[in-house]
Amino acid sequence: MLNYKRYQKAPIVNFPERQWPNKEITKAPIWCSVDLRDGNQALIEPMVVEEKIEYFGLLVDLGFKEIEVGFPSASQIEFDFLRQLVDRRLIPGDVTVQVLVQCREHLIKRTFEALEGVKRAVVHIYNSTSTLQRDVVFHMSRDEIKQIAVEGTKLVKEYAKNFPGEIILEYSPESFSGTELDFALEICTAVQEIWVPTPQNKIILNLPATVEMNTPNVYADQIEWMNNHFINRESVILSVHPHNDRGTGIAITELALLAGADRVEGTLFGNGERTGNVDILTIAYNMFSQGINPDLNIDNITEIIEKYERLCKMHVHERHPYAGKLVFTAFSGSHQDAINKGIKAMKERNSSIWAVPYLPIDPSDIGRQYEPIVRINSQSGKGGVAFIMENYFGYKLPKGMHKEFADVIQKMSEKQGEVTPDQIMSEFKHNYLDKKEPLHFVKCRIEDMPECADECNTHVVVVYTDQGVEKTIEASGNGPIDAVQRGLQSVLNIQLKVLDYSEHALGGGANAQAAAYIHMLDTVTSKATFGVGVSSNITRASIRAIFSALNRLR
Repeated sequence: MLNYKRYQKAPIVNFPERQWPNKEITKAPIWCSVDLRDGNQALIEPMVVEEKIEYFGLLVDLGFKEIEVGFPSASQIEFDFLRQLVDRRLIPGDVTVQVLVQCREHLIKRTFEALEGVKRAVVHIYNSTSTLQRDVVFHMSRDEIKQIAVEGTKLVKEYAKNFPGEIILEYSPESFSGTELDFALEICTAVQEIWVPTPQNKIILNLPATVEMNTPNVYADQIEWMNNHFINRESVILSVHPHNDRGTGIAITELALLAGADRVEGTLFGNGERTGNVDILTIAYNMFSQGINPDLNIDNITEIIEKYERLCKMHVHERHPYAGKLVFTAFSGSHQDAINKGIKAMKERNSSIWAVPYLPIDPSDIGRQYEPIVRINSQSGKGGVAFIMENYFGYKLPKGMHKEFADVIQKMSEKQGEVTPDQIMSEFKHNYLDKKEPLHFVKCRIEDMPECADECNTHVVVVYTDQGVEKTIEASGNGPIDAVQRGLQSVLNIQLKVLDYSEHALGGGANAQAAAYIHMLDTVTSKATFGVGVSSNITRASIRAIFSALNRLR
């Protein structure tokens, strides 16, 4: 039995005046990618300099205007990476690089050496402030912890005086999610008072959920409480840096935006320590799905995945929101049917607004293809098979035929598992188009006749083979289908009834073929089935459909 009594519930915030539940997200925040620092340090095999340079280029192409490039005072490879960006002039004029550094003078000095030549940078200092870390890691009082932040701010300010570029200070009370709110505010206020930000030159106060410790609403309460109590709020950019320990990183971020956050630090696909940082792409696509411009160039998720997996040596899970190979795929029969009907309804209504059941966005809008939307296995139904036939191969099966053909595929899937579109088409040919035994239609001649009393206005001469022996029938009827039916009934001594007939073009243009579907009943045996025929001539397609149905009946 799980020993749940070892664990204590994290404290909540007594904040009845909260306003965030009544708000909506209406615009994108300031995005800051921390892939090259927080993400990279969590990789089994961290990126080398050239890989980091390529990844930096990816982030620039995606539209990030703030990119944390690493911890240049921590190692030579981190230092060299930033120097390569500067010396090779790879930092666009509208992109601000961010560097992380602890509140120690020799590290801050080394950081400013790495920044030489950068026109605009965020220097991100931090120290852990949580109750637990003060107790078991640092053995320091509140005042001692606050003094670390104060001294670090003074050092950055001193070095910034002689720096030729623009320096923006970011301060993080690391492990904010486990810090008492009054102390988090006290230490942030102390940093503000030393830095003296203005509305024109703001300070970034970053409040990380370094470890997720409670439900998303608690983090939102913490953020709104801080947002309401900051001094000189107009001079502050309120930033959040969420992690995903409880699996709610996206939720706490979105609620933090409702609570007043201006800026989000995260990574592509949520790569980061433990269960990861918050996935910026998912938040951005969530906004996109609500008609909000995410202010990122994320319309080709496939390309992003390829570069991410190659450079990080990490795998994007098949069920990852928006990016996973299976997230736009339906195996369930009812889902497949609803998707099929939703797409048809949009086409029929010529609607510019996306509204398809089970698909929150159009996969093609983010560079995904339609091919994997519906996949067939033993859980699939008639709607899914019909979707495959229409969207892959152009065959618009009559509604009555959906179950008949789906039953064929169902048996196949129960034996082998998933059935591919090509296998479905192969079965369709085998069961309908290529059903040419024992009767095989060869050719026909059709003549119009003067109308007679029984409305037999069409005469047909049909050449066919019966078990390889060529034969001919002649008959008259009310149109080619009726005439052929009468002729076959006569020579084969059977009683047939046409229950339904439909046709459509396969493709477009002068060389388009026609597909004909006929639902035929043997009135003696009461057995009914569909037949399908294809030809560039609709009459020949119809006759082939009759022979296809006859062979299935026999």
